[in-house]
Amino acid sequence: MAEPEYSLIVFDWDGTLMDSTPAIIAAIQGACRDLGLPVPPDEAAGWVIGLGLADAMQTVVPELDASHWPRFSERYRFHYLTRDPDLRLFPGVEDMLHRLSSAGARLAVATGKSRAGLERSFAATGLKSAFDGSRCADETHSKPHPAMLLELMDELMVPPQATVMIGDTSHDLNMATSARVHGVGVSYGAHAAQELLDCQPKILVHDVDELARWLTPRVRQD
Repeated sequence: MAEPEYSLIVFDWDGTLMDSTPAIIAAIQGACRDLGLPVPPDEAAGWVIGLGLADAMQTVVPELDASHWPRFSERYRFHYLTRDPDLRLFPGVEDMLHRLSSAGARLAVATGKSRAGLERSFAATGLKSAFDGSRCADETHSKPHPAMLLELMDELMVPPQATVMIGDTSHDLNMATSARVHGVGVSYGAHAAQELLDCQPKILVHDVDELARWLTPRVRQD
C-alpha cells in the first residue's frame, strides 16, 4: 500500500509545539486552590489539556457551579500568565516547520487555547507567519468535535485524505478520526502513550526530530 501524502499538516499547540503542559497543570491546580476546590492530581489536570476552558472546567471541577466559571477562569489565567514568559517551543520545532513549509506543505494550528492566547504565543515565538490558518476553542466547537479540522480544510481547500492532525492528546486524535483525517500522536505531551495508541494513530512519535523525519517525505508534491 502506498504511503499517504499530505498537503495540509495541522498541529495542536500546547504539548505538541510548545512545552506548556506543566504550566497548564499548575494553573488549573492553582485556580482550584484559590477557590477552595479539591485540587486534581497532575494526571487528571493534564487530561483536560486541549479542551476549551469551559469543557475543561466541567471535567476537572464538575462540582463548580457555572456561575463561578468566570472566577475560575480569571484565576486560571492569572496562574498561567505568571508562567507564560518562561514557556518555550520544544527543541526542533522551528526547524521542522521550516522544512515542511519548504517541502510544499500548508501548515495550520488547531488548539484548545483562546484566540487571544494563541496570538500571544504567536507573538512570543514569531511563528504566526509560518501558518496558513488556525482555529481556537473560543471560535468554534471544542475538541474532539471535528469542526476545527473541517473549517481549516474548507478554508484552505484541502480534502481529508490529504490532511493530517498532529497532537499530544486523545482529544486531538479523536477529532482527527471524527473529521476522517489521519492522526499522528506525540508521546512527549499531556496524555500517556497508551491512551494515544488506543486512538489508533497513523504513528506515535517520541520527539520533534522523529516527527519531522516521518512527516517530511510524506509532503505531497503538487
